[in-house]
Amino acid sequence: MTSAEVTRRWLMGLGLGVLAGVSAGCSGDSGPVRRLRLATGPEGGPYNAFGQALAQAVAASGRRIEIVPVSTAASVDNLRKLDDGSVELALAMADAAEDAVLGREPFPGPTAATALARVYVNYTHLLVPAAGPVRSVGDLAGRPVASGAAGSGVQVVAERVLRAAGLGGAPGPEAAAADERQLGLAPSVSALREGAVDALFWSGGVPTPALADLARELPLRFLPLDAHVGALRERYGPVYTAVTLPAGVYGLTEPVGTIGVGNYLLARADVPPGAVRDLLQVVFDRWRDLLREVTAGARLEPRFAISTGEVPLHPGAVAHYRSVYG
Repeated sequence: MTSAEVTRRWLMGLGLGVLAGVSAGCSGDSGPVRRLRLATGPEGGPYNAFGQALAQAVAASGRRIEIVPVSTAASVDNLRKLDDGSVELALAMADAAEDAVLGREPFPGPTAATALARVYVNYTHLLVPAAGPVRSVGDLAGRPVASGAAGSGVQVVAERVLRAAGLGGAPGPEAAAADERQLGLAPSVSALREGAVDALFWSGGVPTPALADLARELPLRFLPLDAHVGALRERYGPVYTAVTLPAGVYGLTEPVGTIGVGNYLLARADVPPGAVRDLLQVVFDRWRDLLREVTAGARLEPRFAISTGEVPLHPGAVAHYRSVYG
């Protein structure tokens, strides 16, 4: 059993006396409004959209909390900001979050992040022009690839997929590696459209509007990645799952197997339990509105939400799940 599982079971088993103490810390209907900064992602991206929607939902709820979205480079950047105290809340992909709490690269040591919920799953997209020569990950050897912005979760999963395919590292004399270009979503789309890169990695909801728009103007091929799930799980654990881009999205005529990675809503451990409970009440009351901004057809269920792997649940999150779902 992992340390996080032990922590989660211990927290979920807390007695009623402790839960009563946590409940007493709820913000309730009186007292000052607690301002919580939420590290999201670049403007126009799904994390930023989720953060803006959450801020609006919280404001409309009348609860004594305020969410202030902060634009960032996304997952890795968000976890660093959470660790240094420049934000109280953050969104991050599961693989980057586990790297942070375990102190794996690119983090210099363990980050004291806690999870509030696993909110939805990102689908890894690897797309190339349909008329081009690239038909598999292996064909990317020596070719320029948009692999996500520096500090993003896209970059983490892209590097791991390329490494699993034997294409990681800097291109050598024999061009065995892909030529990774650190570009965010909008620059990546422009670079693929203009032929400056031969492939584009993205990790996000389905459909991602920027990619749907690109697919309407440029015939695309989405490369299957599900064959690499086993190698990624063996090395990094169950944060990676096999998922499918369904037929119909992006003009696909048949499903494409790929890699799924969860997205966590995270908090510093010193965020008061009452504020966490208030926030989660809004998340679960308004999940349809929140997820509509980032991914179609997703649902937020408690058994899904508490599946946060090595990242321990915040005590306020435990109190919320215990009080509402038993």
